[in-house]
Amino acid sequence: MVSEVAEPSPLLGLPGAVPGPPDGPDAAVAWHYGDPFGEQRAASERAVIVDRSHRFVATIGGAERLTWLHTISSQHIAELGEGRSAENLDLDLNGRIQHHFVLTELDSTVWIDTEADRGPQLLDFLKKMVFWADAAPAAAPEYAVLSLLGPAVPTLTAALGIEHLPEIYGATALPGGGFVRRMPWPGDNSYDLVVPREQLAERWSALTEAGAEPAGMWAFEALRVATLRPRVHVDTDDRTIPQEVRWIGGPEEFGAVHLNKGCYRGQETVARVHNLGKPPRQLVLLHLDGSSESRPAPGDPVTAGGRTVGRVGTVIDHFEFGPIALALVKRAVPADTRLEAGPMAAAIDPDSVPADDVPQAGRQAVEKLRGR
Repeated sequence: MVSEVAEPSPLLGLPGAVPGPPDGPDAAVAWHYGDPFGEQRAASERAVIVDRSHRFVATIGGAERLTWLHTISSQHIAELGEGRSAENLDLDLNGRIQHHFVLTELDSTVWIDTEADRGPQLLDFLKKMVFWADAAPAAAPEYAVLSLLGPAVPTLTAALGIEHLPEIYGATALPGGGFVRRMPWPGDNSYDLVVPREQLAERWSALTEAGAEPAGMWAFEALRVATLRPRVHVDTDDRTIPQEVRWIGGPEEFGAVHLNKGCYRGQETVARVHNLGKPPRQLVLLHLDGSSESRPAPGDPVTAGGRTVGRVGTVIDHFEFGPIALALVKRAVPADTRLEAGPMAAAIDPDSVPADDVPQAGRQAVEKLRGR
């Protein structure tokens, strides 16, 4: 899906920067800097900096910002502490995913960042839901996102102007404005910087001079896919529910839907599937036949013997695994099924298939009542 709101990043003028595919969501930032596989390796072994300034940033002020947002979204954030973050979803009435966003509570403000092409719609929804609450959602285009990835990121604290990096889902204010936030993906050492947009070039220079290597969104996406982290409206469609893409669990479980809360749109579907059923599809990793010149695109069908059994999500070339993709496939499809993803032969990575042998509490209660 092409972003209609993100302007080209000023960092696209850096040496070697190649913009993202024009028909994709990352056209406004660098896709790579001339060595995409080397950038992926650097992200796995050293430290890289990635321009993600096309992310849509918003803020929510007001004394009731957290309790209000808690009532209209999927995550348990009513008591989110200072300097804490979480992933969150907006669902429709049938529990289908509309938006995924990351939020951080810092300095009496909730900071939100999400996909560029979906941000205005999310903000419009939030504004319509305020009613009489003391909450004030607003766009913050003057802020932008950079990401640091790799095991050597802890060596960059001096360049960031801080003494210690935060723990997972923690956030620390940065001198000069903005903050650094640690995320559990796409790697073990993943940090987002939300900084004033006017500081992008200055921050980039300081961090690269300190040892961070430039890497494009290709590297970020390859690591994301390899760790089975979905991207909304690329790896999801208009029927996707949270259980299908592993967005279940509170902040401490690296999820986006807390199962011990109510009062949000779509909760009935989430609770019903959790207690009584199984999701119809599941997110898996596909290994693609690298000998084919044609590649599938997000939304293309995954077929088995000519029968459609799923849909393709993100397709990417990984520096170790070769061509891989995320896909939503029917839960009943065995992991050893011979598949085709668009024009390419594909195989499910068996390690990516989620465990499916835990009985639901609601189903157990029903069976007990029936005397089974």
